[in-house]
Amino acid sequence: IYNTGESTRHIDWKLFAKTDRLYTKRYEEETNLRCHLILDNSSSMHYPKLKENNLFYQNKIGFSVLASAVLMNLLKKQRDAVGISIYSDCYEFFVTEKGSDKHHQMILNKLEDLITNYSSKKQTDTITYLHQIAKNIHRRSMIILFSDMFQNENDEDFFKALQHLKHNKHKVILFHVYDKKTELDFNYDNKPRKFIDIETGEEVNLFAENTKEEYYKKTMQHHKAIENTCLQYKIKYIPVSVGDGFEKIMTTYLIEKQKFG
Repeated sequence: IYNTGESTRHIDWKLFAKTDRLYTKRYEEETNLRCHLILDNSSSMHYPKLKENNLFYQNKIGFSVLASAVLMNLLKKQRDAVGISIYSDCYEFFVTEKGSDKHHQMILNKLEDLITNYSSKKQTDTITYLHQIAKNIHRRSMIILFSDMFQNENDEDFFKALQHLKHNKHKVILFHVYDKKTELDFNYDNKPRKFIDIETGEEVNLFAENTKEEYYKKTMQHHKAIENTCLQYKIKYIPVSVGDGFEKIMTTYLIEKQKFG
């Protein structure tokens, strides 16, 4: 039966003509759960810069891509539908939730493209595109966002965009992806270093040891602010370092799916 507020795209008009009641079309690929993956593909997500002997998932975008593929495998086994949105300084890609093999392969091909075709200095317009994504996703879906949470926008506006993802009875999980060694612990040799903002090109010279303690304090405050806001909006917040492995990703998904019912 069609519910008010849902997209009219799938209304069965032939059945309406016969019964004078609105029904949505039933598809063979209809499943128990709709899951929509969202990936931040800004330049900062391609940090740390990989060396020749590094595995592709040892930076943030590679970790997020492989984690998404792992989740897709679980979804496929459980006959659940999956869709994906990718954004940076533009809305790069969107596909709605489906469960077919062809659809899964198309998404996997797109994920592979993220780690093989890197474009530098792509900034993050999180606010604009989270609002757009929220409007595109089917009602009552599980939304899983992978982002390093680096954005230049006002925090209040950003948190409103996060809240928008909760509309239409969605379950939202935020995986806050970071590199613990350098982005949290600021573990660098104590010698003059030039730090360059991957997204803006802005440069600063400093000794790591002179700022390490203050940097850690400010970074933890930033993480805590995000966590508290997610708690307020009933968004599941999970910080994950690229060196953590994928057990936390899988466990969180399975627990939250069970709660979502």
